[in-house]
Amino acid sequence: MPATLEVACENDDCELDMFELHYTYDMPDDVGVSDFQCPYCGRTDSLRAIEL
Repeated sequence: MPATLEVACENDDCELDMFELHYTYDMPDDVGVSDFQCPYCGRTDSLRAIEL
């Protein structure tokens, strides 16, 4: 089953709490949080992976 990545945005001015990325099998293994931006505020430096 492809990986999922739970991400939180820690920008105090952003209204988005968290979101989940669902990968396909074609996603490279080295893709991580730093490759994405918040879909609400657009920042990349405020994202962190949520470890379950």
